[in-house]
Parts: sequence; C-alpha cells; structure tokens
Amino acid sequence: MVSLDAGQSVRRVTQTVARGAKSIASAPLLVRFYLIALFLPLDFQLGPLAMNALRLYLLIVIVPLFVRLVTGHYGRLIATDILFLLHLCFVSLSLAANNPSQLVSATGSASVEFLGGYLVARAAIRDRESFAGFCSFFALLVMLSLAPALVESLTGRAFVPEMINKLPFFSASMPFEMDQRMGLNRVLVVFPHPILYGLVCSTAISLVWVGLRNDYAPARKAWESALVTLATFLSLSSGALLAAALQFLLIGWQWILRTVKARWIIFLGLIAVAYVVVDVVSTRSPMRVFLTYATFSAHSAYTRLYIFEWGMVNVWRSPWLGIGLNDWVRPPYMGGSVDNFWLLTTMRWGIPAFLSLAGSVIYLVIRVALLPLAEGSRVSDQRRAWVFTICGLCVTLTTVHVWAGSYSYIAFLFGAGAWFLNAQDEEDEPMAEAEEPATGSMYRRKITPVAYSRSEVRSREDREKSGL
Repeated sequence: MVSLDAGQSVRRVTQTVARGAKSIASAPLLVRFYLIALFLPLDFQLGPLAMNALRLYLLIVIVPLFVRLVTGHYGRLIATDILFLLHLCFVSLSLAANNPSQLVSATGSASVEFLGGYLVARAAIRDRESFAGFCSFFALLVMLSLAPALVESLTGRAFVPEMINKLPFFSASMPFEMDQRMGLNRVLVVFPHPILYGLVCSTAISLVWVGLRNDYAPARKAWESALVTLATFLSLSSGALLAAALQFLLIGWQWILRTVKARWIIFLGLIAVAYVVVDVVSTRSPMRVFLTYATFSAHSAYTRLYIFEWGMVNVWRSPWLGIGLNDWVRPPYMGGSVDNFWLLTTMRWGIPAFLSLAGSVIYLVIRVALLPLAEGSRVSDQRRAWVFTICGLCVTLTTVHVWAGSYSYIAFLFGAGAWFLNAQDEEDEPMAEAEEPATGSMYRRKITPVAYSRSEVRSREDREKSGL
C-alpha cells in the first residue's frame, strides 16, 4: 500500500512537471516574439523614423492582424474592440486640432504600439493553453531579467544598456542620476525608467501564483512568485509596489473567504464603507489619504495631488479635444511630469478618449468577472489571475504614467483577457488523474456504466428469440 501511494505521488509530480514544461512550450509564437521584443531595448533609426525592436515587430504584424480581426477570424467583434478603435480615433482628432504637424507620426506611433499590442494578444491568446503559455513565458523573461537587475541594484551600472550602446547602429536608455532608496539603486534593466520595469514585472505575480496553480507544482509556483516579486521590489517604485500589494490583497481575500460566495460583494462594500469613514473622520480627503500611503514620502504624495488638481484645470479648459502634445497649464514651480496615466490621457486627448478607453476596460473586466465558470477549474483560476492583474494595474495607473514598450504591454494585457468571454465553452480538465482507492490495483480498468431503457432491453430479447 505504501509503494502504491508512493507510485501515485511520483506520477502526480511527474504530470505536474510535464504540464509546467508544456505551459512554456504552448506560448504562441506571436506572443513569444512580442515579449522578447518588449525585453529587448534596441533603439535605432529607420530613415527618419525612430524605431525599436518592439515597434518594428508590431509594424510588421499589425495590418494582417487587424484585417483578420475585422473579418471575424478571432470571433465576433466585442465592445472592447470597437471602443479601442474609437479611442484611437479621438486621439487622431485631438492631434489634428492641436498638433496637425505631428498628426501622422504621433497617430501612427500610438496606433502601432497600443493597437498592435492589443491585437497580438487578441489574435494569439485564444484558449487556456495559450494563456498558460503566455503566463509561463512571461514569468521566465522576468526571472531572467533578475540577474542584471541585482547587479544594477548593487552597483548602479546597467550592463544590458551598456552592452547595447557598444553595438553599431543601436542604442539603449541609460540610467540617470536618481536618489537611492533603502540603500539600493533603482533599476532600469531594459526599460527607460524604474517605474516601468517594476510595473511590468508586477503583473507576473497573479499570473504565476493564481493563473498557473493547476500547471505548476506548489514549490515551483512559490519560488517563481517570490522571484517575480523580488524583481518588482528592485525597481523601488511606489507604483510597482502598490500594484504588487493590491494583488496580494486580492489573493489573500480570495483565500481567506474562499468558501463565501458573496466575498467580492463584501469586499466592494468594505471599500465603500472605508471611503465614507475616511471622508467623515479625517481632516483630509480620501484621495489625499490614499496618495499619502501609496507613495514613499509625503512630498511625493502632495506633488501627485497638485498634479491632479492642475491636471483637472487643463481638462476642463479643453474637455472635448484635450491639449494634444502641447504643454499644460501649471504654476512655475511645478515640473512637467504627470504621474497619472488616466489623467494624462484625459488631458491630452479629451474626455471622450478617456471614456472610450476606460469603458473598454471596465466592460471587459465586468463581463469576464461575472462568467459562470466552475470554481477551482483551470479556466476559473486563469480568469481570476487576469482580473486581479488588471485591477491592480488600473489602480496603480492613477499614480504613474507609462510610455514606450510598457504602454503597448498594457494594451496587450487587456487583449489577453478577451478569450475568456467564450471560456464557458471550454471543457475543464483536472490537473492529474484521480487517485485510486487504497485497495485494488492502480491499473484497474475504469468502466463507464451504460443506462438501458426498457424498450432497448425488450428489443434485444426479441432479436435473440428470432435468431438475429
């Protein structure tokens, strides 16, 4: 009996390891090339165009992917598809009104990076296998980036950009003078700013811990989650750490109240109650309290608060078409940085552009979150991982701005969840075969009982009597 149990344990571990390897191998080629280009900081000039590896890749694939999307090769168009296209139309209108000389270049750049990232995920991630492949391959790249990140954190030298700058025709973003935090240097690794590196790495936390729960052995899931969390921490960015903290909060809440069906209604109710209590009890607004605890220092919190106040001044001055790429109105003592993705989107492109983008995300998240999937199934875990990631990301984007490859990656993440709308048609398969009883052979043949009706039995007896 002991040997039987040991054999079954070995078999389950072997199946889990095989599934983990299969997850990485199942990452679609479109997704692999996209993620490699995202982590490859190769900047170069293509005639008058400023290019990089990711932009060049998206420039190649965006037209055929868009044609296939609108012709129904990836299923019916959904509201998110249409709202994304509307968002880009509003961006073009804003540029035409505010920066006509940059209309072609700026619209082309935004379309290629943002729409291209969305289309790659929309086209390639179509089922649970391809989603698991994306999660596994992305986590692998984050963990590979950890070695240069540790070196940069301790020495302040970014070895990857330094090596790229030695290559002919290529360049890369180099580290700039920045205050240390906790005695460590903030790391860029392959991104233009530590915030971007940390924010991108933070999205791997839920994807590994929750999304790959049925693909990885517990030990592997634990150490991979720890490594991607460490990569997030090395950015020493309050925005990235906030994204990680929010995901851990959602994961913890799900685990503690896993037997309570109304757990998320309770969660939203507690948030509403907390907002009202803070608004009534505190001498500061809930927004001020949130920014105080979401940043490393009070100075950063008040800076973000002033940015929000003056940003809204610019929004109400140009509510429909925004200010485009022009400078925004602010006091002379304030810098030009706007550390709020949603605010800057509204300032630049107008309220319609913000509503179309936010509406596309809200629609998709709500639809996916409310799908009737079997609790504990592989698809249900993947759905939960994606929702946790998007929720943490969207809240964090109120405290940071994104650009370059990370801007495209956000759209990619949005597109990676569209397939869930058809996930109820997927058949759920268990992680490993069910255990046999303690007695009996493990090679026992399983026979599925067949139900017979009275008419079938009577017909068979008649045939036997007649000799047929």
